[in-house]
Amino acid sequence: MSLSRKIEEMIKQHNENSPFSGAVLVQQNELKIFEESFGYANRSERIHNSVNTRLGIASGCKIFTAVAICQLVQDGVLTFDSYLSECLDIPFPDFDPNITIHHLLTHSSGIPDYFDEETMSDFEELWKTLPMYTIQSPKDFLPMFQNKPMKFTPGEKFAYCNSGFILLGMVVEQLTGLDFTTYVEQNIFQRCGMLDSGYFRMDQLPERTALGYIDHEAGWRTNVYSLPIKGGPDGGAYTTVHDLMKFWDALLNNQLLSKKYTDILLTPHIKETDDHFYGYGVWISMQKDQIFKYYVMGSDPGVIMQSSVYAKHKIHAHLIGNINKGAGIIARKIDEIIVKEF
Repeated sequence: MSLSRKIEEMIKQHNENSPFSGAVLVQQNELKIFEESFGYANRSERIHNSVNTRLGIASGCKIFTAVAICQLVQDGVLTFDSYLSECLDIPFPDFDPNITIHHLLTHSSGIPDYFDEETMSDFEELWKTLPMYTIQSPKDFLPMFQNKPMKFTPGEKFAYCNSGFILLGMVVEQLTGLDFTTYVEQNIFQRCGMLDSGYFRMDQLPERTALGYIDHEAGWRTNVYSLPIKGGPDGGAYTTVHDLMKFWDALLNNQLLSKKYTDILLTPHIKETDDHFYGYGVWISMQKDQIFKYYVMGSDPGVIMQSSVYAKHKIHAHLIGNINKGAGIIARKIDEIIVKEF
């Protein structure tokens, strides 16, 4: 059975029990192995998703923030060892003065996360005191973590932290004089030819953009009141599976960064588990002490995604969904198929 057929059969079986909604693209070099869309972009109007539908990618776009920072380092504007206090003229009363850009990029800064999973389980709880429609730029997140104490000493360990990427976005803004989203759209999306990608406001979505859906026992609702009205450095951009392909191609062919800084971004800087590491804005899966794949992933109410590049085999697998589940499970099964195939 061909690789294409194996993936098709796997997704068909998955959808019999838990239907996926979104788009999937698997490609090796110029050869499309699998390309398909599922479910509705708009359930009320019965508008189907297509492979060209723009979908939210949540934290999957942290890699854009990391690329932006690496571009500034490459240009000599700052270094990975620069202290946060040198890069932002904003007070953080209880933050350790030794926090560096490297710490923020690798989730090892020890700063408090605005969404603390140790005390919160529902992302929507954030907007009870700070309405989601007020979150329109990185600085709007500051009241949720600016005056809170450190969680641990910088560099002590890996602890996923959205606040760290909010601060990185603010560094981009202060050093370039541009809004963060403008910087990314001009210096990453446009350079990659990602014409369908952007940080769209949820109340001003362009054509071919899917609504995110939250399913519950009583039916479903959209995620319009569940997320910040506009995405930023820690997540919230919209893109397509084809634009993700363009991004990875540009990154891996050193069109966004020089080879030196591309390699730095893709270096396994810090360990999460025995087989999973984190670079700068990107996860790295290891097998037998070799890099198996680079990937980014995201999950928000009504958003799910995983975008992978299998380094040795030059295979891309991009999955974006407008529901709360499916992408991670399908991605793991694609991993298994590729391991057996090669």
